[in-house]
Amino acid sequence: MDKRDKIRLTQYSSGAGWACKLSPETLSQVLRSINNQSNKNTNYGFENFDDCSIYSLENGDEIIQSVDFFTPIVDDPYDFGRIAAANSLSDIYAMGGMPLFALNILAFPSDDLPNSVMEDILKGGMNITEKAGIPILGGHSIKDKEPKYGLVVTGKPQNGNLIKNSGAQTGDVLILTKPLGTGIITTAIKKGLASAEQLKEAVDVMSELNLKASKTMLDFEVNACTDVTGYGLLGHLSEMCSSSNLSAHLEFDKIKFLCGVFEYAQKNIVPGGSKRNLDYISNNINFNENLKDYQKLMLADAQTSGGLLISCPENRANELQEVLSWDLDAFIIGSITDKKESLIRVD
Repeated sequence: MDKRDKIRLTQYSSGAGWACKLSPETLSQVLRSINNQSNKNTNYGFENFDDCSIYSLENGDEIIQSVDFFTPIVDDPYDFGRIAAANSLSDIYAMGGMPLFALNILAFPSDDLPNSVMEDILKGGMNITEKAGIPILGGHSIKDKEPKYGLVVTGKPQNGNLIKNSGAQTGDVLILTKPLGTGIITTAIKKGLASAEQLKEAVDVMSELNLKASKTMLDFEVNACTDVTGYGLLGHLSEMCSSSNLSAHLEFDKIKFLCGVFEYAQKNIVPGGSKRNLDYISNNINFNENLKDYQKLMLADAQTSGGLLISCPENRANELQEVLSWDLDAFIIGSITDKKESLIRVD
């Protein structure tokens, strides 16, 4: 038996994927003190809380830049590499961009794990970048007790058009292109509770590129988009609402979740990152009184390589959802409204 078969990669991690991300409260406190230092060429930087930074070249062309990496979210190193790479590319796709090339970021416990595990992680990342049609030009690695992997990705606008999270309009319909619950399911995986079917579904969802969704939404001239990752649906939607100076209405029963999420959430098998997300955002959310606490956590669940959250004009939303559903499990979850006292209303 290959030694790799006995390794549970998640046991070398204190968190799981995007659930290990710094809390939004901690990060906002730090960034608040430095958000006025962006370079003058940066048209759009981290202070705007969008998915990528946009940098203008001297000839007027623009490039978009993003970086993502995290700790193991599944035990299989090849799948971990695939998921981390798909997640890293997602920010580019969320802005309707075209990735050009990537660089590896790798931290690896070389004293504790065989080099074959590192090889599988990197092969998984390369599998995804090949599907995206881009090369990995190099990267950087360090020795670390906790494995970490991800990509720096450089891209460019397609047809000179970039979609930001700040362009939502009143009356827009909100469409999500992947089901929620990867944080909860991967917590169950880490605890050895998830079934083989639940593991496969989660891996399939997290390793799926947002490429098709990105290309499709460009054809429909949508108003805004973001990807749903570490801050959960509520966190990323709240950023869209704040940036657009509007509010949103969600219908819980329209939202799809991975198999097993309801059951695990009711048993409090929920990552700490999801709980921190809800604590941070809850004052800005108007929850229907019939919603249970575990349902609120499901909406705040820290996602890894989640779907695109698209704000589409109402007259094109049904057609966009139908076209997306040819290849993806896309569904309508709510709408954008005029500015209310709360950023988001959930019924």
